[in-house]
Amino acid sequence: MTDKQTPAVTVTLASGPVGGGSIDDFELFYARRALDRFRARLGRQGLLELLAADIEEGNAFLRECALSSDGEFHAGTTVLQARGLTSGEFLEWMDAAFASDDSRPLLAAHPEHYVMGTEENGARVVENIGPHVCSFYMGGWGTAEMAWADEATELLPESEFPRKMSSNLFLEDGTVVGRALIQFGDTADGFTANLTVYFPTACPQEVLEHHMRHYAVEFRNWIVAAAARA
Repeated sequence: MTDKQTPAVTVTLASGPVGGGSIDDFELFYARRALDRFRARLGRQGLLELLAADIEEGNAFLRECALSSDGEFHAGTTVLQARGLTSGEFLEWMDAAFASDDSRPLLAAHPEHYVMGTEENGARVVENIGPHVCSFYMGGWGTAEMAWADEATELLPESEFPRKMSSNLFLEDGTVVGRALIQFGDTADGFTANLTVYFPTACPQEVLEHHMRHYAVEFRNWIVAAAARA
């Protein structure tokens, strides 16, 4: 008995709605609108309560990976090319967004952003790390505490990428579960964003791969938002 292959089916829009856009574009618009509504209705505390069990499980996963890896990390890098905006303009927008009490621009950049904002421990992020919902902090962007980045093989030439930021990603108990190194260099018509994430070596490669995709989605949308504001 042989498996039957399902025939490929395609559906295209022949006529109807006025204006441009594909069916995929329509679906994305409505999905974002529905997600924004749920975020607004639940609010920050409501989302934290709703995801409490998921966060506990996700943080336990990261903590175990960190302990098993004994301080060793593996890295993955996503590179984006932006046009129509300088890296300085983008970073000015991003700094203001993280410092603002209004987290909506940060949350809107990715469907799996649940909570973002600055707290006493640093910038708090609740989002997916691979399939796991996790709550972690980013602290010390660009400070001497992040001296590890000076020896990172992913570090790019200062002359080409003068704007660099690095941080440890750590749980509330202080366990370092990841690192981030982001580097920006201006081009003739925009800038290049070189975005590197580090996870403990015990983390499956799939987790690293999904976060490189995560970077592509969130930074693309943040850059677009920054350009609209500029």
